[in-house]
Amino acid sequence: MVSEEVSSALQAIESASVSEKPSRYTALLQQIARSSSDPADDLNAWTTALLDDSLGVVVLRPLLTSFVDHYRSIEAADVKITVGEHVIELLRSKGIGQYEEQDTQVKEILANAYEFTEDYRKSAQTLGSITLESTQKARSADDKAKVWIRIVRCYLEEDDPTSAFTHLNRVKNVIHSVQDKQTRLMFQLSQARIYDSQRAFLDAAQAYYTLSLESMVDADERLQALSSAFICAVLAPAGPQRAKMLAKLYKDERASQVEDFPILEKMFLDRLLSPAEIKAFAARLQPHHLAKTADGSTVLDKAVLEHNLLGTSKLYNNIGIDQLGELLGVDADKAEDYAAKMLEQGRLAGYIDQIDRLIFFEGEGSGERKTGHAERVVGKERRKWDANVQGLAEEVEKVTTMIQSQHPDFYAAQMVH
Repeated sequence: MVSEEVSSALQAIESASVSEKPSRYTALLQQIARSSSDPADDLNAWTTALLDDSLGVVVLRPLLTSFVDHYRSIEAADVKITVGEHVIELLRSKGIGQYEEQDTQVKEILANAYEFTEDYRKSAQTLGSITLESTQKARSADDKAKVWIRIVRCYLEEDDPTSAFTHLNRVKNVIHSVQDKQTRLMFQLSQARIYDSQRAFLDAAQAYYTLSLESMVDADERLQALSSAFICAVLAPAGPQRAKMLAKLYKDERASQVEDFPILEKMFLDRLLSPAEIKAFAARLQPHHLAKTADGSTVLDKAVLEHNLLGTSKLYNNIGIDQLGELLGVDADKAEDYAAKMLEQGRLAGYIDQIDRLIFFEGEGSGERKTGHAERVVGKERRKWDANVQGLAEEVEKVTTMIQSQHPDFYAAQMVH
């Protein structure tokens, strides 16, 4: 409720001359700052009276600037939110074009208050309403990127990677012109977090690893980025691309300092993972890393099963589907389904004999999607035929060379004929 002192002062200002009003508004604002028992209601009454007044733009702008300075110094987040929301609405109804700078500053302060109360969505929405494409004031790529990066981070805190990705794309359009190194680093981190949230784990691992090499980043934070790269590499789909990422991380001289190095080492060396190791690793993961997939297993379960399947291909030339299921700790149908998908996507090399219920492994996967089993078998037989023909030709050439060296006269006579 508006205090009687403020209410009386506003009535007096309303009847004062135009020349007196600026000084009276300023004095009342200082009074509210010093002694108001209900600053939210008093400030709302003050801003309502000010913006409803018939003062010109030239007079009103400095008064609004004084208000913004006071508004920034308010400590109570709830007061900031109440007053900020009210002022933004008043400026919107009045037309913010003439007071764009003051409107922007109020929104930035209000967004800080929302973040302080962990209402990140409202903070993002408030920042998103800032006018960045202005005819009055040209904003640099740095200014735009800083606002959009803040919005991205807020949406990530709300676990909304879709909205975050939308604003990250805006940053991508200007990042080449951004000079501030801190903003560029925040862009890299945001991109890595979005990839991570969207389960694009290979892209996330690469982005985190790139960030871990930045000399500007604090040593502990670089190690944290490396740790995040480890986790994403472990969760990535098994295959040639992940193998390259694992090799890069394993060979990094800092790798042994990361808590998850043992599990990464086992994956790099294609060793099977035990349930105890998986359970310990799972305890350090974020909720979206343990989300359920279409077949009811978690992201981690799928990553481990695919890895163990790949590891099995290094130990056996072939294996029965039922035995494979037992080895992987799943039923035979699920083991066959995972193997078929990996074979089709080129992440595993080999083929399935469904009649004899056997899986045959044939070395490393190519990473290229297969078009069908029949074509693969035909291609395999053709390659064998070509290899045999080439081998036979080489043997004939060897015999010819031996005849030429040991019986040159006979060879010469035969060549004449």
